[in-house]
Amino acid sequence: MSTENEGTAVPPAPSAPPVPVDAPAAPAAQTPPAPGHTAPADHGAVGTEGGPGPSAGPAPAGEWPPPPPAVPSYAGGGGGNHTWGASYQPPQPKPGGRRGGLLAGVIAAALIAGAVGGGVGYWAAERDDNAGTGSTTVSASNPADLKRDPGTVANVAARALPSTVTIEAEGNNGEGGTGTGFVYDKQGHILTNNHVVAEAVDGGKLSATFSNGKKYDAEVIGNAQGYDVAVIKLKNAPNDLKPLTLGDSDKVAVGDSTIAIGAPFGLSNTVTTGIVSAKDRPVASSDGSGSSKASYMSALQTDASINPGNSGGPLLDGNGNVIGINSAIQSASSGGLGGGSGQAGSIGLGFAIPINQAKMVATQLIKTGQPVYPVIGASVSLEEGTGGAKITEQGASGSAAVTANGPADKAGLKPGDVITKLDDSVIDSGPTLIGQIWTHKPGDTVKLTYTRDGHERTTNVTLGERKGDS
Repeated sequence: MSTENEGTAVPPAPSAPPVPVDAPAAPAAQTPPAPGHTAPADHGAVGTEGGPGPSAGPAPAGEWPPPPPAVPSYAGGGGGNHTWGASYQPPQPKPGGRRGGLLAGVIAAALIAGAVGGGVGYWAAERDDNAGTGSTTVSASNPADLKRDPGTVANVAARALPSTVTIEAEGNNGEGGTGTGFVYDKQGHILTNNHVVAEAVDGGKLSATFSNGKKYDAEVIGNAQGYDVAVIKLKNAPNDLKPLTLGDSDKVAVGDSTIAIGAPFGLSNTVTTGIVSAKDRPVASSDGSGSSKASYMSALQTDASINPGNSGGPLLDGNGNVIGINSAIQSASSGGLGGGSGQAGSIGLGFAIPINQAKMVATQLIKTGQPVYPVIGASVSLEEGTGGAKITEQGASGSAAVTANGPADKAGLKPGDVITKLDDSVIDSGPTLIGQIWTHKPGDTVKLTYTRDGHERTTNVTLGERKGDS
């Protein structure tokens, strides 16, 4: 089965039925799904803060979205062990909640202990029983006079923070959480993750607070669960908005500096740094709930500290250009900080949706309010050890694995074929295929390399399209 969710990448549940790949294309999780799982080839490759849901069951070919990843964990929250992708980050619970309160208490205690330790150290260093009662101190210059050179982290943060917002979403049931977003244009559009605002999509409450404390009500303009991208718009937006500059994620190199901004565990306006650890990392993610569907991405991996609440925030390059949307983390365990919070923390494995793809999705959402996914019209297995993305013998619910007159059918692909490359990208699993397909647009022609009866072949496939997440 194929999955296209954000959040923690988790391997599909064993013996899961095939899932159609006819859904929108999004990056897939790096770790291959568990045996027996299949993903719809039309979606693209399986793989955001999220992953395929446990024992989700087969989805009919062409059906979208596929079932959620097993044990997903978003960069915004959630938990669980993840073996083949990044963790999905669901929105951070609102301050005052049990988990938020626990963590706040732990952080406060740590800060107090640090202050006490620092005070004792200062007293020990400065006290001199043989000295007089006077003392001489040297003060730093006025902080306002301290200029930060362009290109420094401090300079980039000073420019980006005023255009980054903390988002609070609340559903009609009163449940909700906190995430991050950033100013996309001067019209008041804010770019973020779908899982950050999902609770408020159907009539819930949504607000965005800037670093200066000004808070605005907002509404969801469009959301794409498969891509884990959403666009919201500020109500009564100020006329002095400064959109962040979008970079070119295709030109990012491993080792480039990264700067992440967000509200980890509710701590708004937090800045962390790192590097680009890898590119085109297939990731599947979801929030782990039985009703959640998975998201997929061919992600930028970074070791910048990303935690629940960073979801939807910008990942910047060394010049302050947005190169990705922080969306998922891989966690060592399901345990959270603060003891029993249920939310995992950063271990240096964070994943961001490349901004080139996010921009493409945002443009469509602003234009029509609905996402459009490229598809190939075939169901592929999520099972490990297939040597690629294997087209299943049968689709979900007994449907055909290859849609009649669909892109794959017209290109001559058949059940049993194992797709090993898409253009120059190696395909090692169904999720990877889905993720790679989703980096394209409907109408694009891609070259697929596949094996049949032990012989390698190639064919050109013109991608079809699927509108909406249902």
